[in-house]
Amino acid sequence: MAITKDCALLPARKINGGPRVMATYYTDRKCISATEKINTNSSNMMALAPNTSKKRETVCIFGTGDFGRALGHKMIQCGYPVVYGSRSTQISNLIPKDAEVLSHAEAAQKAAIIIIAIQRQHYNFLTPLAEILRGKVVVDISNNLKLNQYPESNAEYLAQLLPGARVVKSFNTVSAWALQSGALDASRQVFVCGDDMEAKQMVMNIVRALGLTPLDQGSLLAAQEIENYPLQLFPMWKFPFFLSLGLTAFFFFYCLALDVIYTYIYENSNFSFFIAFTIPNRICPVMALILLGLVYLPGVLAAIIQLYRGTKYRRFPDWLDKWMLCRKQLGLIALAFASLHAVFTLASPLRSFVKWRTSKTIISQALNNKTEPLDTTNAWLSDSYLALGVIGFFFFVLVGITSLPSVSNSVNWREFRFVQSKLGYLTLILCTAHTLVYGGKWFLSPSAYKWYLPNIYMLSLVVPCAVLVVKFVLIFPCVDKPLTQIRQGWERNPKSSEQSNHIINKSAV
Repeated sequence: MAITKDCALLPARKINGGPRVMATYYTDRKCISATEKINTNSSNMMALAPNTSKKRETVCIFGTGDFGRALGHKMIQCGYPVVYGSRSTQISNLIPKDAEVLSHAEAAQKAAIIIIAIQRQHYNFLTPLAEILRGKVVVDISNNLKLNQYPESNAEYLAQLLPGARVVKSFNTVSAWALQSGALDASRQVFVCGDDMEAKQMVMNIVRALGLTPLDQGSLLAAQEIENYPLQLFPMWKFPFFLSLGLTAFFFFYCLALDVIYTYIYENSNFSFFIAFTIPNRICPVMALILLGLVYLPGVLAAIIQLYRGTKYRRFPDWLDKWMLCRKQLGLIALAFASLHAVFTLASPLRSFVKWRTSKTIISQALNNKTEPLDTTNAWLSDSYLALGVIGFFFFVLVGITSLPSVSNSVNWREFRFVQSKLGYLTLILCTAHTLVYGGKWFLSPSAYKWYLPNIYMLSLVVPCAVLVVKFVLIFPCVDKPLTQIRQGWERNPKSSEQSNHIINKSAV
């Protein structure tokens, strides 16, 4: 009898002392109890459930150091039987209590996966075990003390010592502290590479079981690059850091010359205490504005290059590629400078110099029996300057927060682009306007040019104003339309593009 589409799920009934959900299928005005259906198909339903009774394979770890013990303890927690291979078979209190300690040969015979948790200089003891390790998965987790310390990677050297073993490189980017603390991030990537696909898959299964995310990097040739990852110190931050350090040093000595040395020579005034507070509070907003302009300048340059070439299928210059890759770091450093400027400004009324200057003005008015009237023009400029700074800093923080991986992963591409592009340019406009309102009246003032040098805030406007002017030109329909077509795949001269790509590919070969 065929079951029709009309079916109803009846509420739970209490039968034989327990709750039970009964479902009936209406077929030609007759009902068949769903419990009969469940009983007949119970074997099929059980097949869909995971087989939790399957025992995990035994894993052997050579080495009882910090990482070997931490990794073994974590694997035991995840259900893996662990056996240690060590020179000393005496069980120590540091070894996980559920692990077994045997000699290297005995431990290797009991497992199909052997993890080598020792340094490269001690690999020689593995040579007599070559026959025992033949056909087994050998995981190299070692790192070196410096970049490219050896001509070949440690994993490749291990494969040369054990020609019959299936060598896999992995776990070298995870620290013993992370394994011991248990505070493992589920998105932490563990790089895996090897020439044997089955061996790599076995290692990747262990990585997943430990709550980590494996990332297949290809063959064993990638081992040297993987070994260099832990030795790199903020590789994407080097250019932004050194650029910021250089600009900060330049502006410090620039302000020192104009605000301290100049006043001491020509005005016989000692303002050396400006070094502690005033000069840093001038450098921070200047650095924030310049670095924010440098975040959006490469995008403008890329648009100009694409318009000039008439295609998007040609590579940008290497310097522009590297510049565009570190825009996030430049923006975060700019946000740090802006935050320091905000803190310095809030703490400014507590300075002795400010208190002295305020009291001097009050006493001068009292002695002269004269009160200066409120200048509404200056009041407007002051309030506008502060309002633009507060709003600009708010959007600055919003753009910075959105660039963090935990936040950017929760928004789609259009939302992320809206914040980083539209709100980013709005932030640049507000911060530039904040600087212009603050010192716009000094542009034509001769006193602002000490030693014929412009004030530091004038220099800070060069990059952001250039970016905004060019961006304003790029949004014109006569320019934006062909640029959009180029970015969608249109080419002004397809043949020249094909020839250039052929030359690039030929040179690469």
